Amino acid sequence: MASLLSLGLFFCFLFSDISSAINGAHRTARFEFQEATIDQIRTAFDRQQLTSREVVEYYLGAIRELNPRLRAVIEVNPDALALADRADEERRLRPDRARSPLHGIPVLLKDSLATKDRLNTTAGSFALLGSVVRTDAGVVTRLRRCGAIILGKAALTEWGHFRSFPTPNGWSARGGQAMNPYVATADPCGSSTGSATGVAANLAPVSLGTETDGSIICPASANSVVGIKPTVGLTSRAGMIPVSPRQDTIGPFSRTVADSVYLLDEIVGYDPRDSIATREAAQFIPVGGYKQFLKKDGLHGKRLGIVRQPFFNFSSEPSLAKIFQDHIDTMRRHGAVIIDNLEISNISTVLNYKISGELLALAYEFRESINSYLADLESSPIRSLADAIAFNSQHPVLEKLEEYGQEIFLFAESTSNSGEQAKMAVKALNELSRNGYEKMMKDNRLDAMVTPGVSFSAASVLAIGGYPEISIPAGYYGKDGTPVGICFSGLRFSEPALIEIAYSFEQATKVRRAPKVNA
Repeated sequence: MASLLSLGLFFCFLFSDISSAINGAHRTARFEFQEATIDQIRTAFDRQQLTSREVVEYYLGAIRELNPRLRAVIEVNPDALALADRADEERRLRPDRARSPLHGIPVLLKDSLATKDRLNTTAGSFALLGSVVRTDAGVVTRLRRCGAIILGKAALTEWGHFRSFPTPNGWSARGGQAMNPYVATADPCGSSTGSATGVAANLAPVSLGTETDGSIICPASANSVVGIKPTVGLTSRAGMIPVSPRQDTIGPFSRTVADSVYLLDEIVGYDPRDSIATREAAQFIPVGGYKQFLKKDGLHGKRLGIVRQPFFNFSSEPSLAKIFQDHIDTMRRHGAVIIDNLEISNISTVLNYKISGELLALAYEFRESINSYLADLESSPIRSLADAIAFNSQHPVLEKLEEYGQEIFLFAESTSNSGEQAKMAVKALNELSRNGYEKMMKDNRLDAMVTPGVSFSAASVLAIGGYPEISIPAGYYGKDGTPVGICFSGLRFSEPALIEIAYSFEQATKVRRAPKVNA
C-alpha cells in the first residue's frame, strides 16, 4: 500500500512538473521577446503571463545561440536563474507592492563594473582574471537594491581602449572580437561594445556601459540603440575599472529612450565612495526622477544648435547628408527652433587629443587611478599598471602584444613625474570648454547641440567638460545598411531637456529596426 502511495505521489509530481513546463512554454510562446520593452515585460509580469525565470531563460538561450558569432557577452552570471526565482517569489508574496520598473529585469554590465559575486571583473584582460573585488560597484548596488537581475558581463575594448591605439574597437583578449550585429564588416565601435551590440541583438533588454571619451555614444550609434552618457558625477564610478575620474561616467543602453531612462533613474545618486562628484551632482537630480520628461511634444520650443563644420561633412557618404537633413526638417516641423551654421571656438584643437592636452591628462590620471583600483582589490594577480605591462610582456600571444602593442600603457607609466604638466593640461582643457562649447551654448541659449553619430564625432568636445549626451537611432546607410545615430548634447545636468528632445524625436521618427542575426 505504501509503495502504491509513493508511486501515486511520484506521478502526481511528474504530471505537475510537466503541466507547469507546458504552461510556461505556452506563456513564453505568446510573449514576443524580440524588441520587448521594460513596460511590455512588466505588464506581462502583472498579468501573470510571464515570470522572471522565463525572461532570463529566453535571454540565456539567445546568448547561447548568437554569442558565438557576436561575442557580445564575455560571461553569463551562473546565479541569474536563482536571482530570477527570487524576484518571482517576491512578486508572488507581495503582489500589490509598488516596485521599480527594473524589478525582475535582466541587465548586462560592461566588464569593467565590479560585482561581488561569481562573475569576474577584468576589463577584458587575462591579467585580471581571478581577481576578487571587495564589493559591488556603486551602480550595481543600486541595481540589486531595486531587484534587477545581473545577467552577465558584456564585452568591451580591452582596458577601455586605453592599452593601445591599434586595438580594434570591441576586441579584448578574454572576449575576442565583438561584431556589429547589422553588418559584420562594420565597426561596432567601443569601448562599451558588447553593452551596445548585446542590446541591439536582443541578448538583453538593457545594459550598462562606461564612457571616458565616446565609449557609450559611439557604439550606441554604430549599433542602432539608445545610449545615454550622463553628466560626470551623476552616476557613481565607485567600483569601476577607471581611466579618468575627471571624465569617466556610467550610463545605460537600451532599444528605446524610455528603457534607458528607467535604468538611469535607478543608478543616479549620491555614493559615499565617490562622494565629491556625486554630492555635487545629486542636487541636480529632479524630484520624481527622469521618467517625467518622457514627453511626446518634447521638441516643441527647444532651441537646437547645428555645427556644420566639422560634424556634418559627409563627402565620403552623401546619403548621410539626406538622412540628417530630413531629421532636422522633422525636428523643425515638431516645433524645434533650429539655429544653424554655428561654430565652436578652437574646435580643431579640441578634437586633437595630443594638441589639446587631453591625452597627457588622461594618461596621468589613468596611472594614478588604476594603481589605486588595483591596490584596493581583495586579491589580484596584478597590483599596479607596471604589473599589467609586465603581464602583457610575459603573455604576448594571449594578449596579442605583437599585433596591438601597449604604447598607451607605457606612456601612462612614464607620467609619474608629470603631475604639474597634467595639471596645466587640465586647466587648458577647462578653458577650451568654457570658451568653446559652453560659450556657444550660452550665447545662443541652446537646449542642445545636434550632431551625427558618425565615428566619435563630437565626443571629445563633450568628454573634456563632462557634458551629457544621448544617442538615438537615426537611420541606415550604404548598400549594407550600416546603422547611424543622431546625438543630442547639452551643458552639465541638462538631462531633463535632453530626454524630452530625444524621446520626442524617437516617437516622431521610430527609425530603429532589429538586426537579422543568424547563429
